Amino acid sequence: MRLIPWLTRLVVFVLIIIGIHQVWKNVKSGNWLSGLLFTEEPIESIHTVVLQQITAMGKLELVKYNFKDVVEQEIVKMWLPNAKAVLIVQGEAIGCVDLTKINIADISDEQQTLVVHMPEPELCVFKIDHDKSKVYNTEYAFTEEAKLVQEAYKQAEKQIQKSALEMGILKQTEENATKILTPILEKASGKKVMLKFPMHASIEKLR
Repeated sequence: MRLIPWLTRLVVFVLIIIGIHQVWKNVKSGNWLSGLLFTEEPIESIHTVVLQQITAMGKLELVKYNFKDVVEQEIVKMWLPNAKAVLIVQGEAIGCVDLTKINIADISDEQQTLVVHMPEPELCVFKIDHDKSKVYNTEYAFTEEAKLVQEAYKQAEKQIQKSALEMGILKQTEENATKILTPILEKASGKKVMLKFPMHASIEKLR
């Protein structure tokens, strides 16, 4: 009769040993903590997307100039040393043609030739790439450093605009438009295509 209680205790002891062994394995692997703190539950995501604005993109970008400039900006003071900053600035200028400005009246069919009167090329983008630009050095700037750097970036952006125009970006835009659009329009129309741009005086160098 005493055999049955003894077997019961033996079975309980074996189960305890197995349980302790399993817990120890989980402790070594780190699973015990995640099992206590986190439970696996299904994750649901709900998105509410609102369309705020639709913008018609009619400007065809045809040429891009990349610039790198070393800008020295200075605040002149009467009694104290002048505040100075030196920046290494990178930026870009993009020439484009706004195709939304072309009307039916701008397209004429002259026998075997299709004549398209194009709008003037534009300098549609000129900007600083702040990710690639950096402040190289500042002297005596102290509390005026932010103002000094901001003004330097502003002047650098104006210089990019000026340099792009002086280097003929508008003329290059016109030439690229002719090279790119002419074969496309000829294939679509089956006729010889001539693009005509407005006559404009050459841009004098800005001073």
